[in-house]
Amino acid sequence: MDKTFNVIICALNSKYIHSSLAPWYLLAGIKQWCGEGINASVLEGTIKDDTGKIFAKIADKKPNVLGFCCYIWNITAVLKLSKLVKENSPDTILVLGGPEVSYNAGRLLEEHPFIDCIISGEGEKPFARLLNSLYREEPLSGIPGLNFRSGGEIVESSPFVDNQQPPSPYCREYFETLDNRLAYLETSRGCPYSCAFCLSGRAGSVRYFDIERAKKELVLLSKSGARTVKLVDRTFNANKKRAAELIEFIITNRGTQIPEGVCFHFEIAGDILDESLLSLFNSAPKGLFQLEIGLQSFNPKTLKAINRQTDTDRLKENIRRLLKPQNIHIHIDLIAGLPFEGLDSFAESFNTAYSLKPHMLQLGFLKLLHGSPMRQNREKYPCRFSERPPYEVVETPWISRDELQLLRYAEDALNRLYNSGRFPRTLEYILSQAETTPFKLFCEFGKYCGEKDISGISLDGYTALVFDYFSRWENIDKSVLRDKLACDRIATNPAGYLPPALTSEDEVIRLKQILKQLNLNRETAQIKGIKRGAAILHSENCIVYADYTGKDPVTGEYELKKIKLE
Repeated sequence: MDKTFNVIICALNSKYIHSSLAPWYLLAGIKQWCGEGINASVLEGTIKDDTGKIFAKIADKKPNVLGFCCYIWNITAVLKLSKLVKENSPDTILVLGGPEVSYNAGRLLEEHPFIDCIISGEGEKPFARLLNSLYREEPLSGIPGLNFRSGGEIVESSPFVDNQQPPSPYCREYFETLDNRLAYLETSRGCPYSCAFCLSGRAGSVRYFDIERAKKELVLLSKSGARTVKLVDRTFNANKKRAAELIEFIITNRGTQIPEGVCFHFEIAGDILDESLLSLFNSAPKGLFQLEIGLQSFNPKTLKAINRQTDTDRLKENIRRLLKPQNIHIHIDLIAGLPFEGLDSFAESFNTAYSLKPHMLQLGFLKLLHGSPMRQNREKYPCRFSERPPYEVVETPWISRDELQLLRYAEDALNRLYNSGRFPRTLEYILSQAETTPFKLFCEFGKYCGEKDISGISLDGYTALVFDYFSRWENIDKSVLRDKLACDRIATNPAGYLPPALTSEDEVIRLKQILKQLNLNRETAQIKGIKRGAAILHSENCIVYADYTGKDPVTGEYELKKIKLE
């Protein structure tokens, strides 16, 4: 056949900083398994891009087949764009795939007649086979994972799982479009766990890619210009020996094959860390690794209900050991809305997690994904959730709508006050003085802010709000609170100034005079070309300053120095 057959694989990411592996895997599959005459390319955008502009890019290429990679965060945009394409180019064959469409393909085909095919499960081989059949005008029957229409009937297929490792997605075009965004790497597929809220356990048993391929791709991505390489393996340390070999490879080759300044992000199960991995992580150079550890809950009944086997005592101890050297950024998360988790139980889980002092504590909300046991078994998991993506829980027998709304307020306060890394000294001081718990603090302040609608507030405005709100709390010394806020601002914000709420014109003049005096001393003089931020601390009668160079790669802070005033 001589005809031209154009294929576009489209991925709409949640943000520009995110890249996507899925379309490049599909492209690699086409290159490996499709015959000549099939010309394929990848088109990436974001869900915030103008639909008309993306459509224009698609139309310009005149595709015979247009494929979309579908997730909860982009399915609404994908369906809108797909409909627009079909209305303007009815002969273009629209193919959807990805986790958001793998377990409800029949319903989607029935509800959206503009969709021609849906691939359930892993798509590399099925998509290539589909393209070959379309190009050769052959029947579509027998293609694994393919859902389509035939004679007015919908032909459904179960999700496809491939026991062979897929071809590498890292082609020349991939690196040309990466453009310093987050780079993703997959060294295994499947998950050893079967959590009731997750789809990973349904993707087959864990299948590990060749470890030499993994090492080669680690090096490739580290040299791509990306500052963070994020491994998408669902439980990176499921195979402890393999994990240790890859971690040791990164540490050993940092500064040679792997450029300094590149950070590697892993998702791990904290309770199964062994001494070998703990020792390796503790010995790693500062900022080389980030670890994301899913806690979900500390309630044993909740963990059992969601099929999550966790040794919570060992988990807490391992997190403490990982945090002790302060060389790795540790991210842990909780999920609100799980079975048997009421507000009091969640508060207990939250306070326990907070006491571990991770660098980030994510408060997420249960999402009832298509294909997850929690969505499929309504009797066992009687949760009410939004029918719109991302299908977030709105009420359960254990937690009410109002309580979940309170947690959303708390989430906003947690992200702004704690996870931002901007207010560590302030929070530590308030919690040491006030008769409250971390959970109550974030709930109360979050609700206060939520009722004021601060969605567009600036950092200066938010700092003023924090100062005003907490200075009225019992046992809080307003002068000390102001100084803690001043230290946090100077240490974390390289703009180097204090907002009006924390200073005055007279103080600014005095500070300039003090800084001039510091510049007369060789030991305290400002380095040429390096910006300096400073503040006078009222409660300590001293000046605190930071030179904005050498930011801590784990905390994101600049070193603070204090000098007593006479």
